[in-house]
Amino acid sequence: MAKASKTTGIDIDIGIGEKDRAAIAQGLSRLLADTYTLYLSTHNFHWNVTGPMFNQLHAMFMLQYTELWNAVDPIAERIRALGHVAPGSYAEFGQLATVPDAPAKPPKALDMVRLLVQGHETVARTARNLFPLADKANDQPTADLLTQRLTVHEQTAWMLRSLLEE
Repeated sequence: MAKASKTTGIDIDIGIGEKDRAAIAQGLSRLLADTYTLYLSTHNFHWNVTGPMFNQLHAMFMLQYTELWNAVDPIAERIRALGHVAPGSYAEFGQLATVPDAPAKPPKALDMVRLLVQGHETVARTARNLFPLADKANDQPTADLLTQRLTVHEQTAWMLRSLLEE
């Protein structure tokens, strides 16, 4: 028997039990918090990058923060589709995120790149850790979303790492 959503009071019967939906929504909330935190850091670095690689990094960071910004909505909407409330405050994101906040003083350009590599790798791990639960619950929409996010974060980390090679 389907269990009523805590947010709407309406039964949700999509073929995924409440316990699994709650666990997946919690994992997606962590992914949302990590994605938003990485978005903020990337946008911060876009504003504050300096040095000989300014033009290249400024443009690259803009592409990256735009992609991250466009990613938060589908993650939040998947949480809602599962019958749960998406986190949306800095306080909630601070509690859920595993990606560290950007330093108060902007780092040097290549340190920004290193921090973003670490951030993208962290978000990839967050997505990958949720994948088995989505797979076990037969939650293809979440699995598809996670696959898309993994592709983006792994590719972005690789591209950023390539800037650090000598």
